[in-house]
Amino acid sequence: MAAAALHLELVFSRPETTLSVTRGAARLMLDLGYAPLLEVGLPNGRRADVMALGPRGDVVICEVKSGIDDYRVDRKWQEYGPFCDAFYFAVAPEFPQEILPHAPGLIVADGFGGAVVREAPATPLAPARRKALTLAFARLGALRTFRDERP
Repeated sequence: MAAAALHLELVFSRPETTLSVTRGAARLMLDLGYAPLLEVGLPNGRRADVMALGPRGDVVICEVKSGIDDYRVDRKWQEYGPFCDAFYFAVAPEFPQEILPHAPGLIVADGFGGAVVREAPATPLAPARRKALTLAFARLGALRTFRDERP
């Protein structure tokens, strides 16, 4: 068989895509100087896929969308805004970006990293909320560090 006739198409399942995009978005946050945590519970009962704390205390949330169906059936992302300074969708390279709203930022990511395709509008948190979120974020990070390594 000639090499030109060989065509491979990689198809990932939704959980694999979610894991890959989440990992890439978190790695991008690290590259941008943020400290990310995955699956962070918010005071309103929602769970952020990636929440990251910046060097100046700014809070970013990334909502991972694994595919068109995931985006269409899940509208909870609209409830994340009050808990971050910037909100991004994070999607795989093959995701049809044109179906996403233009207001949030956009990250395209895979298992190795990501890129900011569209900056998120800045919506600064109120100081009291920022302090409460920062303390909760720090406690969560510390508790996760020692969860499996109890003295």
